[in-house]
Amino acid sequence: MSTFLEEVNDRMGGTPIQSCFHCRKCTAGCPVAFAMEYNPNAVVKMIQMGMKEKVLTSSTIWLCASCETCVTRCPNEVDIAGMMDTLREMAIESGVSKGEKNVVKFHEAFLSSIKMGGRINEPTMLVHYKLKSGDLFSDLGLGMSMFMKGKIKPISPRTKDMGSVRKIFKSTGK
Repeated sequence: MSTFLEEVNDRMGGTPIQSCFHCRKCTAGCPVAFAMEYNPNAVVKMIQMGMKEKVLTSSTIWLCASCETCVTRCPNEVDIAGMMDTLREMAIESGVSKGEKNVVKFHEAFLSSIKMGGRINEPTMLVHYKLKSGDLFSDLGLGMSMFMKGKIKPISPRTKDMGSVRKIFKSTGK
């Protein structure tokens, strides 16, 4: 039976997580570290210590913006953003995605929008998300203001090569 560290490394590929020597440059550069339950460096340490449940149930893995600032700053090229993606997948697969339930619903709405048109269709994505989350009116005023200012377009363009989009979704099993 493999350890949590081995499982994450196998799924990620690339530079192994144990290459991290905890310089904390990933955390220093992270634009959302202030909102995280555990900073990126702490998540790496927790993986190395086999703290699977604590990592997979934390809100941190859902708050990562995947901006890859951490990857750019890492002197050992550990793909922290890829690690967070892997951890989110593992949390969903194991059914322990307690950390940020509406973030999962947002991801589903986002992917559904991409699957339909190859690009984000904001109105469709918003409706899908609002229905899934049950949070229908909390930001209605903001949404209307954005719409009136032209920040949300009622109709988004579709990707010309939808065959490629379908191929990507099929290859990932989504």
